[in-house]
Amino acid sequence: MPDFTWTGWLLLALAAFAVGASKSGMPAFGTIPAALFATVLPAKASTGAVLGLLLVGDLIAVRMYHASADWAILRRLFPPVVVGVLVGVVALRFADDSAVRRGIGAILVALVAVRLLLMLRGRASGGAVAAAPPGRRRLAWLFGPLGGFTTMVANAAGPVMTLYFTASRLPVSAILGTAAWYFLLVNAFKVPFSVGLGLMTPQSLLLDLVLVPALLVGAFAGRALARRLSPVRFERIVLVLTLAAGLYLLIRG
Repeated sequence: MPDFTWTGWLLLALAAFAVGASKSGMPAFGTIPAALFATVLPAKASTGAVLGLLLVGDLIAVRMYHASADWAILRRLFPPVVVGVLVGVVALRFADDSAVRRGIGAILVALVAVRLLLMLRGRASGGAVAAAPPGRRRLAWLFGPLGGFTTMVANAAGPVMTLYFTASRLPVSAILGTAAWYFLLVNAFKVPFSVGLGLMTPQSLLLDLVLVPALLVGAFAGRALARRLSPVRFERIVLVLTLAAGLYLLIRG
C-alpha cells in the first residue's frame, strides 16, 4: 500500500466519493476524480487507479438504471469510441507523466469552457434546447472519438458524452440508462490496455479496494443530493472546482 500523507488520503477519499456521486445521479462530479488522483499519484498511474473505481461505480449505475438504455444508440456509438480509445492508448504509451498531467488539465479546462459556452448560449436563447445536428450516425462520429480519447487519457468523458446524449434528444430516463451501460462497457474495454500499459496493477486495485467505502457513501449521497440540491447552483460550484483543478495540473506540469 502506498505511503500517502493524510492530505493525500483525504484527496483520494474525496475522489472516490465523487465517483460514487457522479454515477448515482450527480454527473457534474464526473471531472473531479481525474484531477484529484492526478494530484496525488503520478499522472499516468492515476488513470489506471481511477479506472478501477469507475468500474465499481458503473456497476452501481447499471443496477439503478439498466432498464432504460437505448441500445441502438450504444451500437452506433461504440465504433467511433473505439477509435478514440486507441488514439488515447498511443498517447499514453509515448507521453511522460508531465505531458499526461498537462493533458488532463487541458481536457478539464476545455470541458469547463464548452459547458460555460453552452450555458451562455442557452441563456441567450431563453433556455431553449438547440436542435440536434442532422443524422445520428454523423453525431456519433463527431462525439465518439473525442469521448473515447478523453476517457482513455483522463477518465473525463462524462461532459462530452452527456452533450452527445442530450443532442440525440433522449429522454432523461434513457440518458441515465444509456450512459450507465455506455460507461460500463467502455471502461471494461479499456482494462486490457490499461493493464498492458502498466497503469492498472495489483497495487492500484488494492488502493481502489480501500477506497470503495468512500465510493459507496458518495453513491448514496449523490442520489439524495440529486433530489434536494439546486442543479444550477451545484453545477456552478463543480465547474469552479474543476476549472481550478485543471489549471493547477496545467501549471504544475
